Amino acid sequence: MKLDTTMAVVTGGASGLGEATARHFAARGAQVTLLDRDANRGPEVAGDIGGHFVETDVTDETSVTEAMDQARAKMGGITAAVNCAGIALGIKTVGRDGPHPLPAFQKTIDINLVGSFNVARLAAAAMADNAPEPDGGRGVIINTASIAAFDGQKGQAAYAASKGGIVGMTLPMARDLASVGVRVVTIAPGIFKTPMLAGLPEDVQAALAADVPNPARLGDPDEYARLAAFIVEMGYLNGEVIRLDGALRMR
Repeated sequence: MKLDTTMAVVTGGASGLGEATARHFAARGAQVTLLDRDANRGPEVAGDIGGHFVETDVTDETSVTEAMDQARAKMGGITAAVNCAGIALGIKTVGRDGPHPLPAFQKTIDINLVGSFNVARLAAAAMADNAPEPDGGRGVIINTASIAAFDGQKGQAAYAASKGGIVGMTLPMARDLASVGVRVVTIAPGIFKTPMLAGLPEDVQAALAADVPNPARLGDPDEYARLAAFIVEMGYLNGEVIRLDGALRMR
């Protein structure tokens, strides 16, 4: 696949890693449809890049089905899906206020894990209708995990569980979709300068960056976007989880 002929849907495309990916893909010539719940920021980003926006709840089957239908109608098809929508809650299993609220755990799993699978399965069904590339490929799905899937910190039980699920489904999904020519690759980012982190005080950001061995800084969302672009074009890359973390191992 070539990025300049790619037709991509990007969840969480209104901010953070998703926005960076949407902007990078569009700058490289791809058609991009942003899927996000932010009906204010989403259309603004889509307008900036000459793309499309569909207000979408990734946890809802009807919402995602309709978003895929709109994306196919606007772009002429779907050849790439990048899942960046997600939330992170810091709650201990048992804290000062008692046990971890079950609804908060369920919400994290629903958005991060179930939402990613919901988008992936429906995007893959759309890709199965594509004419095959010379190597038989019809599309690629890029999911976003986190290094928390491997070494989650305290307060990250829900988040780490959701991201561990994404890691765990990477290979079986790639095997499931091999027969229709759809690849599945997961990126596991470290600590990136997303809106969530950008709101922290500078000294806190500096302390987080100091834990990264090399380079000792926060990740730039554009670095995630460039890796996603590489995955799209590297047709032999499949069923893999790639850490993008500057060698950080959290403790």
